[in-house]
Amino acid sequence: MEDEMLIAFDSTQQALRAEMLLEYAELEIDIFPTPKEITAGCAISIQFEGERLAEVRHIIADQKIEIRGIFGKNNEGYVLIESGGEHHE
Repeated sequence: MEDEMLIAFDSTQQALRAEMLLEYAELEIDIFPTPKEITAGCAISIQFEGERLAEVRHIIADQKIEIRGIFGKNNEGYVLIESGGEHHE
């Protein structure tokens, strides 16, 4: 599991909504500019600790937050872990 993970969004509205909900759940997050190698419709991404992935996935699915994807970081850059739409169960 990657230490540092990132959620990318297609809209600023969804990014801000996710920020509010994740902070309300007392998850430690950082607002982060979307890296250039990640194609997304929004310049804002949310960075979080990889060990909190299950909680983040649950909140995204439960609150129906629309995301571009969840990315992990390795030595070569960001790698797609889960694309938007996969989180709905």
